[in-house]
This record gives sequence, C-alpha cells and structure tokens, in this order.
Amino acid sequence: MIKRQYSDEFKEQILKECQETGNVALVARRHEISPNTIHTWIKKQRQRGSVKALPKAKDARYKAMEKQLKEVSTENDRLKRLLAEKELELAILRELMDCKNPR
Repeated sequence: MIKRQYSDEFKEQILKECQETGNVALVARRHEISPNTIHTWIKKQRQRGSVKALPKAKDARYKAMEKQLKEVSTENDRLKRLLAEKELELAILRELMDCKNPR
C-alpha cells in the first residue's frame, strides 16, 4: 500500500469541490483518492476548523491556536450582525403584511 502526502491546498480544494458537488464518491473517483481519505479530511476540518495541522512546537502551536480563535471570533461577530439585520428585515416585512394597506 502506497501512502501519499497531500498538500494542505490540495486538501482544501478537494473539500471545496465536495461541498459544491455534494458527492464525495464522485470527487474521490475523479481524483483517484479513497473516499475514506476524504471523509477523514472532512472530519479533521470539522474538529480543527481547518485541514492544516497545528505545529509541533509549543509556542508556535499557541500562536496558531490564537490566530484560529481570532478568525473564528471575527467570523462569529460578522454572522451575528448579519443575523440581526435579517431579523430586522423580517420584522419590518411582517409589520407591512399586518397592515391592511401598506402604502
């Protein structure tokens, strides 16, 4: 059995393609990769938030984890703002629907 090393960029490309097609088996066949390998990458991405492994050195690991935490926090804040905007839009639309003549 040959064990290959895939680059992080390649893994991210494969995972993106799986998300777009919604079919892991098809992507695996197209790139001649085992579907189990792709499922392992998906699992690791869900656990870590990325397919990239953390560095072995303790200081570098902490810095990488802090960077990931900052990115996740920033995205979380952005999504909260987006959700608040959508809820406001829905409230306005509901008010307009309740009115007999919205003009």
